[in-house]
Amino acid sequence: MHYRTLGRTGIKVSPYALGALNFATSMGNTEDESARIIHKALDAGINLVDTADVYGDSEEIVGRALKGRRDDVVLATKFGRPLGDEPNHRGGSRRWVTKAVDASLRRLQTDWIDVYQMHRPDPDSDLEETISTLSDLVHAGKVRAFGTSALPVSDIVQAQWMSESRGLERLRTEQPPYSILNRSVEREIFPVAEQFGMGILVWGPLGQGMLTGRVRRGQETDLNRAKYMTTFTDERRIDAVEELVSLADEAGVSMPHLAMAFAISHPAVTSALLGARTEAQLDDLLAGVDTVLSDDVLDRIDEIVAPGTDIGTLDQAYVPASIAQVARRRRPFSERSAA
Repeated sequence: MHYRTLGRTGIKVSPYALGALNFATSMGNTEDESARIIHKALDAGINLVDTADVYGDSEEIVGRALKGRRDDVVLATKFGRPLGDEPNHRGGSRRWVTKAVDASLRRLQTDWIDVYQMHRPDPDSDLEETISTLSDLVHAGKVRAFGTSALPVSDIVQAQWMSESRGLERLRTEQPPYSILNRSVEREIFPVAEQFGMGILVWGPLGQGMLTGRVRRGQETDLNRAKYMTTFTDERRIDAVEELVSLADEAGVSMPHLAMAFAISHPAVTSALLGARTEAQLDDLLAGVDTVLSDDVLDRIDEIVAPGTDIGTLDQAYVPASIAQVARRRRPFSERSAA
């Protein structure tokens, strides 16, 4: 396993990282099964494990599995998404972040978090307050570095400028969705992250399962999720997958290996999160860790999905409040009628 530096943090991480969402018992695995997957990944050289406080009991399971191996693991977790109905148990306020980090440290059974990430932007919290709070956590030794997930490029620039002008710690990472089917982050997020020396940890490199080769035309319902996720029934995405299957066959690689190798081939990408649910899935993905795509294959991928573009939309893609909330994109009727 070759290792890469996470932005300008000096932390060395594996190009494949282990996403821990599937380790929550609510996802169907027993704790022993999840622990075996974690240990197998670590034994193979993966040293970055990424979880979140909102992933059920994932943090507890990861924490127990890492006993005796914590010093060798770059442990990442996330905060910010709602934990229950209480309105103040979410977001990026100082009140919540200081409470959330202590809860994660307790569940993970560790004294520090290597990479602490704001899971989604919080339009109701001042970004400076969030960055200031995270800076204090670094100074207190609870966090080594911090970052974001799905933060708009304008906010990344604002945060970097703010840190420089206010003497705060900097955003060190960003975690966006990225796959052959969803490449829009190449347009602005990646160049800006490179400019500011941020590491990029991408999620969804298998396109939520579409790039495994198991979702084909006429077989879209093979995955249970296909019954309720529009990404599996988008004809444009299915057309692209059919072309990619042919390309993978010609290149002599499996679809998952093609997808993972593509994700880590971009110079801005530090690691790609794989979300293995079983040991067999992990074994299959690990078998392709040394896969390198030729320029000819990458050129063919560019022809199928143009650089900097998306084919369809991920069901789990972040929609900013300026779009999702009607009140943020329409003046009140009284103001419109008065005009």
